[in-house]
Amino acid sequence: RTPYRNNAPYQPVDQDEGDFRIVVDKEYEEGLIELEKFKYIYVVYYLHRATKPSSMLVSPLWVGGKQVGVFSSRSPDRPNPIGISIVRVKGIVANEIFISGLDAYDRTPLIDIKPYINDLDVKHDANYGWVDDSEDKEHLILHIKGIPH
Repeated sequence: RTPYRNNAPYQPVDQDEGDFRIVVDKEYEEGLIELEKFKYIYVVYYLHRATKPSSMLVSPLWVGGKQVGVFSSRSPDRPNPIGISIVRVKGIVANEIFISGLDAYDRTPLIDIKPYINDLDVKHDANYGWVDDSEDKEHLILHIKGIPH
């Protein structure tokens, strides 16, 4: 559940206001045991409202017309419309996980949940790929991070 009915951000906004929660079917509730001990989780979901046919070249809205390969972008228009986000776990009650902001429409179908584990999931030498070569790198990084500016 999210407050987004018609527009959603391109990336999760941790401090976003509203009702953000994951409701799992009761039959999977037992699978949530001990999940609240993790600060963050991966949320994998089906981009059920993606309407554009996928193309191997995309032009992210925030790069002024530059085209990149779909697999080097975070475009929601993908050959397999699957989204993945990292969100903060605020609490769990029964079959509901209360989370920080999620960049998905309300009632987006959930595919999976996985714990985010510091030593496994943090890559300290990660870079910004093709954005590193951009003259406007600092501005583009704000867009990538979903920081309003």
